Amino acid sequence: MEQSNEEIKVNEAALDKFKINFFSLKGKVAVITGGNTGLGQGYAVALAEAGADVFIPTFAKKEWDVTRSMIEKRGRRVEFMQIDLTQKGAPQKIIDEVIKKFGSIDILINNAGMIRRNPLLESKDEDWEKVIDINLNAVYYMSMAAAKEMAKQKSGKIINIGSMLSFQGGKFIPSYTASKHAVAGLTKSFASELGSYNIQVNAIAPGYIKTANTAPIRADKVRNQEIIDRIPAGHWAEPHELMGVAVFLASKASDYVNGHILAVDGGYLVR
Repeated sequence: MEQSNEEIKVNEAALDKFKINFFSLKGKVAVITGGNTGLGQGYAVALAEAGADVFIPTFAKKEWDVTRSMIEKRGRRVEFMQIDLTQKGAPQKIIDEVIKKFGSIDILINNAGMIRRNPLLESKDEDWEKVIDINLNAVYYMSMAAAKEMAKQKSGKIINIGSMLSFQGGKFIPSYTASKHAVAGLTKSFASELGSYNIQVNAIAPGYIKTANTAPIRADKVRNQEIIDRIPAGHWAEPHELMGVAVFLASKASDYVNGHILAVDGGYLVR
């Protein structure tokens, strides 16, 4: 259905009135779990580049100095907190510390995660419990703690990290697959309830990315070629190819995107 000239004028007037820089995160505070290494570090730097100050809760102090340098080089502030996300009460302690240090929380990226690979019949109970604790339970509790603060200010962005295994079954990773399917469901459930508070909850589902976790697959020549043959883009993604998506979901550009699982996979899922 075509818009009338009158409708177009109204829309243009709205844009002129607000003068929005849709992708700017200036003045925003972002919490990125596990944001000191890997893709999490990339998300942290990308959000800082867009103007956000960053708070990083992490289990270990690995690469703190490197991450701090990259963020401060962009004129943004960064604080770290060493903590185990899976410990009872840890998510609330994190959010309390963020409020103490920065005064608010505008963005949460639930990036921290882990994977255990074993044939199903050789899987161990402890592996299941560890993966579910960090990949699912920590996401739930972090989101709950953050949402309570975001609801007070009537705005916020929660970004979860899914996977191709949010859509597929996979092999040798039942705990990871279960957790990433659950993250997709949790994203939709939170979005359904928090939308009325002007809080958007979405998830990024990365495809095959060049990271330490995927090194064993890339080293398997047969499996590596099978994957490349299925990707229309014809290659594994570099980590930086996910960064713009994180900024989009954290910014005003995505204010009417809610409950969506955004695959960043070079087209892998279409084949």
